[in-house]
This record gives sequence, structure tokens and C-alpha cells, in this order.
Amino acid sequence: MSRRLFVGGSWVVPEHGHYEVVDPATEGTVGWAPEASRDQVYAACAAAREALGPWSRTPPEERAAILARAADTVRERLVPYAELAQAETGATTATARALQVGVAAARFRRYARVESAEWAIPPQINEAGVMGKAAVMGALAVRQPVGVVACVTSYNNPWANAAGKVAPALAMGNTVVVKPAPQDPLSVYRMAEALEAAGVPRGVVNVVSGTSVELGEALVGCADVDMVSFTGSTAVGRRIAEVCGRDMRRQLMELGGKGAALVFDDADLGSAVAGIGTTFSFYSGQICTAPTRVLAQRGVYERLVERLAAYAGRLKVGDPREPDTVVGPVISAAHRERVEAYVELGRKEGATIVAGGERPPLEKGFHVAPTLLADCSNDMRVAREEIFGPVVCVIPFDDEEEGIALANDSDYGLIDYVWSGDVARAFRVARRLRAGGVGVNTVGRNMEAPFGGFKASGVGRDVGSYALHAYSEVQAIVWPG
Repeated sequence: MSRRLFVGGSWVVPEHGHYEVVDPATEGTVGWAPEASRDQVYAACAAAREALGPWSRTPPEERAAILARAADTVRERLVPYAELAQAETGATTATARALQVGVAAARFRRYARVESAEWAIPPQINEAGVMGKAAVMGALAVRQPVGVVACVTSYNNPWANAAGKVAPALAMGNTVVVKPAPQDPLSVYRMAEALEAAGVPRGVVNVVSGTSVELGEALVGCADVDMVSFTGSTAVGRRIAEVCGRDMRRQLMELGGKGAALVFDDADLGSAVAGIGTTFSFYSGQICTAPTRVLAQRGVYERLVERLAAYAGRLKVGDPREPDTVVGPVISAAHRERVEAYVELGRKEGATIVAGGERPPLEKGFHVAPTLLADCSNDMRVAREEIFGPVVCVIPFDDEEEGIALANDSDYGLIDYVWSGDVARAFRVARRLRAGGVGVNTVGRNMEAPFGGFKASGVGRDVGSYALHAYSEVQAIVWPG
């Protein structure tokens, strides 16, 4: 099971052996992943550099055709691919099929659509002067590939996250070196196989995996890399940004979040509870966009806490392969301990645990019970730091101004949410929130809308056409009309 690296179009024996990939639900072995050496990372970057010229000159229609064939392959093999993703991540069957592998196939299909890479700039009339005679100057803006892109992906969704980087990067004529998260790299090698079968040229796509910090540092700092696209923690993102800054290397950073969900007195509580409840169930809270920090107006505070506690208590925690399981495990024993430590910290800070708070009585798996913390304040660490687990804290507020101030009083700014029966107010509040995205009466996403964060939640935007901009440089061509 993916015992070799994918470098320069060949499946290469790893120089540092293999490491175990663990199923977070059974604690058994999923497979053995290759551990690359620093030299093999450099070889992957060199292969991507060598392939860049021919691939960037390949007609966009041919690049799109390869992406379309890859989408077909992923769709055809959805069930076995989803079974592997489930084993690596602990996702429920529905999540693994629809939101991991299914979204990956959709992203390859989306970037198989050829879009214009150039557009006209309105002509400018220049007066005679030191630059020459009077003239009408025409201009054209052209999107050019950035070059070799290092794609460093997150563990919570190895399929969709990797596809969201690789597909638009390839569509724009870039070549890529993908470093999957060490917890679940096997799915990314399946993706490489699908691209290889689709006819991607040698060296255009490379995959190197490993557990060593040195591996990521070698990739990010390699002279052959022109851009780093990273999804993960803000702490690691800061380190990558420092390295990239030394060489003025392009970055796309999708980092942590502590999404505020403002629930006003006139909100549809059923909708708010269902939306906020996704923190308990969706990837077991291991998602940066989760509405983990609930700001409830006092008129609805007690009812919202009561209904959220009841909702959390009804969710089945257990084996993600069972059809009625809603909450699977978190990714590892170490991460379970981290989440549990935050719950205990919340208790010590004065929060009231109204749901969860104790480890589920299951023999196997890294499970955390959906946990609701009430009576929180915005200065508590559980309200300020990203927990990345099925934990929600609820904070009361009095009026609109206080709610907005509390929402913006955060180091993060990825996605916030507003629930209100007054749509005009909801949009007014949304515009004042310092977040890259705001959901109004929904946690749903429009997959063409720009995605990215303010503040410590990241740099840049991707998704839809915005990803084509993210993975390209804009060149201006000017001529006398």
C-alpha cells in the first residue's frame, strides 16, 4: 500500500524506510508509508523544475483533458478510495465518500474547464513628453504560471485538500511537489496514481511523504520551489512564511480558525443548532471553518445552550463504518489528549460542561465526546485558541455592537456566522466582521466563492476562479495603438 514515493514519473524506493499509518478508529495498521530523505525531496523539486517548461507550454485544453480523465478515475474508484480515506482519517462513510473523495473528483472536474488566461486593459492616451510622442497605449494582462508549487496538505481531508491545490495549479501550467500530512499520506498516493493513469507527464506531479520536520523544511526551502501552498496550523504557517520571505517566494496560507457564530434573539434556533452542531459531527470538529465560538444574545442564550446540549447528547459516537455513527474518532491518541486537556482547562477557567467532557466508554479508537462549554467569556483560552475537536463554547452578549466586538476580538478570522431573522441586520453585521467569509443563516459553502482568512487565519484566497489567480503571476504586455 503506497510503499514508494512518486518522483519524476517513477515509483521510487524511500531512502529512510517506512512508517506505520494507524487507523484512528481501530488503532490497527492501515499500511506503511514511505519516509523520504532530504535528497529525495530535492530530487522531486528538480523533476518538477525540469517538467515546468514543457508543461507550461502545453495547450490549456490538453491540461484540462488530463484533469478531466483524473476526475473520471477518482469517481470510478470512489468506494475503494473512500474506504482508504476512512481508514486513514476516521471519517464516517458518508463523509469519506461525499466530502473527501467526492469533493476531490469535483475539484479535478472544475479545473478541467478552460478559462481565459488573458484580458484586455482599456487603452490609455499619453501626451507627448520625455517618454516620446503622443500615443494611444494598449495593454493586455496575462496570467502566467508561478512555477514549481510545493503543496503541503492537512490531515483532516487528504483528498479534497490536496485536489484543491493540485488541480488549479496544474490547470495554470505549474508543476507540483505534494507533501501529504504524515497521518494520512496513502490517499494522496492514490491521487498520484489517478493522475498518472490520466496521462500527466513525468515530473509534473511528485509526492513525497515522511514524519520528519526536516522533510518539510527541505521542501519549503528548496531553491527550485517558486511557491508554497500550505494548509495547517498558524504556528507552522508562520515558520513557512519566514522561510518564504527570505527569497520572496509566493505563499498561499490557509491556517487556523476560531469561527464566531453570532446568534441573535430573533434567530431560527433549529437552523442555528443544526449549523453549530456540525462542530460536533463534521470531521469530529477537526476543521478550521467550524463555528466553535458561539456568541448568543441573552434573550436566547439559555434556550440555545439547552438545545445544543440535547443535540450533542443525541449524537452516536463510535465506529465510523457503522451507518448510524455520526461522530468518529479524532486523528490520533496525542490529539485526543490535547482536546481533553482543553476541556479540563475550560473547567478550571470557570466554564460549565453541559454536555460531554468525559471519554466515551469504547474499547478502541481515539474518541472524544461532543462537548459543550457554557458560561464562557471571550478571554478564556478555550474561547481564544483553536482546539480542533468536537468542542463548542458559548458566550453571552447583550446587543449588536457588543456581539460584533466580541466576534472581532480574536487572533483568527477565517469564517464567522450570523443567525438572525432580520436579513438586513444579518448582512449589516456580516460586513463588519473581520473574517474572510461569513455564513448568513447557514454553514454551507458556495464552492466558487473566495476562500481564505484575515489575521492569523492565512494569506491569499483560493477556490473557484480565485484559485487560478492564486497559482499564477499576472504579466502586463503594453504596445502603442
